Amino acid sequence: MTHILYPNLLRAAALLVASTIVPSCAPVDALNASVSTRGLQILRDIAYAPGPRGRLDLYRPAMLAERPPLVVFIYGGSWKTGSKDDYQFVAAPLARAGLVVAVPDYRLYPEVRFPVFLEDNARAVAFARAHAAEWGADPDRVFLIGHSAGAYNVTMLAMDAHYLAAEGVAAASLSGVVGIATPADFLPIREEDIRDIFSTAPDPAASQPVAFADGHNPPLLLLHGGADSTVYPRNSTSLTGRIKAAGGPVELKIYPEVGHIGIITSFAPLFEGRAPVLADVLAFIRAHGGTVNATPNVPPGVPPNAHRPGAL
Repeated sequence: MTHILYPNLLRAAALLVASTIVPSCAPVDALNASVSTRGLQILRDIAYAPGPRGRLDLYRPAMLAERPPLVVFIYGGSWKTGSKDDYQFVAAPLARAGLVVAVPDYRLYPEVRFPVFLEDNARAVAFARAHAAEWGADPDRVFLIGHSAGAYNVTMLAMDAHYLAAEGVAAASLSGVVGIATPADFLPIREEDIRDIFSTAPDPAASQPVAFADGHNPPLLLLHGGADSTVYPRNSTSLTGRIKAAGGPVELKIYPEVGHIGIITSFAPLFEGRAPVLADVLAFIRAHGGTVNATPNVPPGVPPNAHRPGAL
């Protein structure tokens, strides 16, 4: 794992959209603006914990024929930066595929260090599960998805069950977890700020997902770009090997010539040709009990103004 420049890379990718599609917008705003929210309802800033970082956004289809799975998406940013407001380009395509999607903020360095961000994420998952039925989702079909540092977070919640258990949720009850460019085996830590983030771990090994590969994890899908020089693919291959050796459920897909940011921006229609990440995520959810649309199309009969931020 090299130094994670995730926020700068995301904005660099989004600059392409900003310069060609919506020149007057900020880069990430332009990327989000390129993704349709037609047929969705979006509720902003739902409080799951005290403080400004204890908020989540909810995306769901405007029309629900049945209770779809609940997805909690955790973004990356080196555990130092990030905002739920930047990830409509991920959440909207998932919601348009028929899923109910929660995107929480969580506390970041230097305000907190390991394992507080994991505890925040566990609280967000427990809150979302507790409110799933109210939102029209199935509380018994919960999937976690994360990218980069967020992929580390969701993978740790899946592998080290005590974080979710502290919030009253059994990790084994998760229907599945998707880690996209997951830092899973990155000792020794060479970057000074990342070392400081994890300096509070009593045992450095206990901060690594590979240390908890005992075969009892929920179904896990690991997706990685073969050209990722920010979080090397060996992180995912190492975790996959450990889980398989322990007899646990895991799948690994590596996309050749795809980098650290290309793999996440491929959720957006403008970049979906880079890698079939959305299709592979939806196939995984479908294979593990989730009913999803084959493609994230607008439901028939939904009017163009169906996006109504506000109460569901």
